[in-house]
Amino acid sequence: MAKITAVIDIGSNSARMAVFKKTSHFGFVLLKEIKSRVRISEGAYENNGELQEKAIKRAINALKEFLLIAKSYKARKILAVATSAVRDAPNKSIFLSRVKKETSLQIKVIDGEKEAFFGAVAASNLLPQKDGITIDIGGGSTEFALIKDKKIIEKISLKLGTVRLKELFFDKNDIDGAKKYINSELSKLPETFRSEIIFGIGGTIRALSKVIMKKNEYPLDILHGFSYDIGEENEFLNLIIKATNNELKDFGFKEERFDVIKEGTLILLQAISKLKSNKIVTSGVGVREGVFLADLLRNSNYIFPKNFNPSVRSIEDIYMIDKKISTYETNLALKIFDILKPFHKIDDKYKSHLKYAMKLSMTGSYIDFYSSHKHTNYVLLNALHYGFTHEDRILISKIIRYNKKKKIKKEYISFYKQLAPEKRVLETLSQIFRLTKILNTNLSNQKLDLFIKNDTLCIKGENLYLAKEELNKFNPLNVKIIE
Repeated sequence: MAKITAVIDIGSNSARMAVFKKTSHFGFVLLKEIKSRVRISEGAYENNGELQEKAIKRAINALKEFLLIAKSYKARKILAVATSAVRDAPNKSIFLSRVKKETSLQIKVIDGEKEAFFGAVAASNLLPQKDGITIDIGGGSTEFALIKDKKIIEKISLKLGTVRLKELFFDKNDIDGAKKYINSELSKLPETFRSEIIFGIGGTIRALSKVIMKKNEYPLDILHGFSYDIGEENEFLNLIIKATNNELKDFGFKEERFDVIKEGTLILLQAISKLKSNKIVTSGVGVREGVFLADLLRNSNYIFPKNFNPSVRSIEDIYMIDKKISTYETNLALKIFDILKPFHKIDDKYKSHLKYAMKLSMTGSYIDFYSSHKHTNYVLLNALHYGFTHEDRILISKIIRYNKKKKIKKEYISFYKQLAPEKRVLETLSQIFRLTKILNTNLSNQKLDLFIKNDTLCIKGENLYLAKEELNKFNPLNVKIIE
């Protein structure tokens, strides 16, 4: 696969491009993302699906500049797909020919099921939850995919879209007609499509999540992985459908969303009722990431290897982490956790957080050695994009941030109170992290004997002079070194 790949997605509402760079076999980072509100479907649904000249010109102008960006990044591969509005258009061949002639870009028109597949590939590989139903509300269609244990079980596309509803119903103030149409389409969903969790893909659900985050004063400005209880937000979602443009502005919606957010919210609410769902997990990834991953993972059954995380791998690649040291220290920290379990009584589920904190602990050293713990905290909080909940990201980053403190003041973590574990858990994990670093001060990865004697953790090994010196300054776990 090419080192740098650009993926273009021409939706009914927006055209978007993402540029990805491989950092290793399965590791990758997003270099650039850009969108243009081309509204390729504007006026189409009132004209038997025909793409209109103004919309075609907007799309071609945007694509020309997308290609300039891809060229500047030296993208060796460009994958371009078009979805609902183009595939439904009687004049799609004319549009595709004009694009090819004016830009040299070959666009692949994908059917609804393939569109659902790409969204599901992205969600199943890049969200932490294993089970759920993806909903991708677009301008002309809405795609659904049933995911169980990270496997794509079923997928379906319905002719439900925000621009479609706007032109057929909302512009005529026929809300009842819109509801009947939505329910008629949703009746095509198989009975197997039932799940407590919805994976929300696309601009509508991202826009809704942003205003809910603002309303609730959510402590992280990170959209991917943000989740909320539907029951708690149901009243607010219903308010949106009846809101004026001024009220939408007060809620925090961007002006470009005013004419389609009501339609999208109505689709979502009706779908929630049909699917019997009670939680929405926001996906910051969708068709573009799915197209990229389907290409990347084409020989791996479209799924990452077990226990592989692309964010962890890309951080290791970019920050040149010494894997011999990180593996040794990770194993030592987990051994200390286990041997101290009778004393700290912390749930084993937190071992994974300690593992990733140790594994990526050297990240910040390449930014500034003296404040490496602060820089590592920032990088991990913001770069552990995929496969981690927001709670995971907070805990992993804060284990490192506060590892040099004997006690963590409540105010240090009060800002993250919605997401952080109890203070005792963070303190203990940070102390184990610090002890591990102290025991490997000389970076020799030496074999150590650990045992409990008289309720004290004893460490036996050679060349521990520097470690003893450090423990004289910082020893909250009351460790004793025996030579």
